[in-house]
Amino acid sequence: MSMLTGMFPPTKGTATINGYDIRTQIAEVRDSMGLCLQHNVLFDDLTVREHLIFFSKLKGCDGSEVEAEVEKFLQLLSLEDKADSKSKELSGGMKRKLCVGIALCGNSKVIMLDEPTAGMDPSARRFIWEFLQEQKKGRTILLTTHFMDEADLLGDRIAIMSGGELKCCGSSFFLKKKYGAGYHLVIDQLPSCKPNNITRLLAEYIPDIYIESNAGTELTYLLPEKYSSTFPDLLSQLEDYSDRLGIRSFGISLTDLEEVFMKVG
Repeated sequence: MSMLTGMFPPTKGTATINGYDIRTQIAEVRDSMGLCLQHNVLFDDLTVREHLIFFSKLKGCDGSEVEAEVEKFLQLLSLEDKADSKSKELSGGMKRKLCVGIALCGNSKVIMLDEPTAGMDPSARRFIWEFLQEQKKGRTILLTTHFMDEADLLGDRIAIMSGGELKCCGSSFFLKKKYGAGYHLVIDQLPSCKPNNITRLLAEYIPDIYIESNAGTELTYLLPEKYSSTFPDLLSQLEDYSDRLGIRSFGISLTDLEEVFMKVG
């Protein structure tokens, strides 16, 4: 990300953003770019409103546009009541909100977000997720994160890097299908449930089936992708015999992105 924004020159190779080469046309690249670094880059004695005014003007907005842009982002970020507070008086979550707003204000079309939700509580993280989903139309957003659920929710295309190398890239569904172990069958057991009976029924469709975990009332099996053609009949049988087998409910889900990361990383 530092190379894409021109902070460091590339050691080799290049990249183009909006048709401009980052090695020779970085000024043109920056004209349409907004950036949120991993650490807050704010002026302690400027207010929230003054930050948005400053960066909107820096990105080329004129007087009337600036005022509209500032009011728009104060409202979108739910920072209206903190508009005249200095940044040093804000909580950590509010500072991150402001940094994300700075990246997007001024009609920036290419947005670089380096771990934008780092240090946020779950509620604030979800707020930023919803905000980015609303604001992504007409923009290209490159976001780095260590949270697999964040990548899964926000990423139209997800790239996994390890040791400085790109390991894979694609949609969440594609990566789960290509690198995942298969599907998880999660069963909520009644007190009368005998897991071995369930295993015997499943083995009629998946010979090498085994219990992945059995904790509390939750029983989990791993269903390999190669047996997916048998799933409709298998699930129908579970439904038909659920009372006899002591099954309260069950569900099936695709491998999660964390498993993909562990496999390719």
